[in-house]
Amino acid sequence: MKQWYESLFENYARQYDKESFVRGTVGECDFIEAEVGRDKSIKILDIGCGTGRHAIELTRRGYKVTGVDLSESQLERAREKSREAGMKIDFQRHDARKLPFEGEFDLAIMLCEGGFSLMETDEMNFAILKSAAKALKRPGKFIFTTLNGLFPLFHSVNDFYKSAQKEGQSQCKECSFDLMTFRDHNTVVFEDDSGKKKELTCNERYYVPSEITWLLKSLGFKKIDIFGAKLGAYSRNNKLTTDDFEMLVVASKL
Repeated sequence: MKQWYESLFENYARQYDKESFVRGTVGECDFIEAEVGRDKSIKILDIGCGTGRHAIELTRRGYKVTGVDLSESQLERAREKSREAGMKIDFQRHDARKLPFEGEFDLAIMLCEGGFSLMETDEMNFAILKSAAKALKRPGKFIFTTLNGLFPLFHSVNDFYKSAQKEGQSQCKECSFDLMTFRDHNTVVFEDDSGKKKELTCNERYYVPSEITWLLKSLGFKKIDIFGAKLGAYSRNNKLTTDDFEMLVVASKL
């Protein structure tokens, strides 16, 4: 049986590229460049690359990027976009929990819930972090975003989704947040690339900073910094608060 995140991305690549949450690519890549000191010799792994927006932008700036995703449909669109841009990018289909890489990359990125936090168990989510850690050289850096568990303690997730809804884009409804598991159960309503309206029952895991820090330390990361993730404007100046829906994590294997 397919999981919701597999069904969602089966025929949703072009519609996905119209969503508001994918609009911050340039600013997010500015942050990534600053974090690696604009060293064009590094190898970058983009985990949960989707339709390739970060991989394409970073390649445009002169970096060597490998993009991986579980969805063949998303990867097809990524390859199409890279060809249109006159670029040759290595896009591969892999499950983020079982990446085939070991000590090959200087930087791994996993942005906009690129797999992590979508899995159905905490063990599966941890397997993604473990897989990313294994893919990195030492020293290496891991930059990713995840849902901020501090947010639903102070705000209604339901209200947040309602305020973020835009005409013609996907919508989340019937949200219920479970304080025992820190999981948000909701129904996502979206239109696929064929114009067909669909509904999927989803659940996503929110994490608090201390959990993320402990998980990463157990995988050999020595320096872990966590910030508020502002769409298209990642910055080390954005101190994480209870108002941030997502957090930005920068972890280093020193």
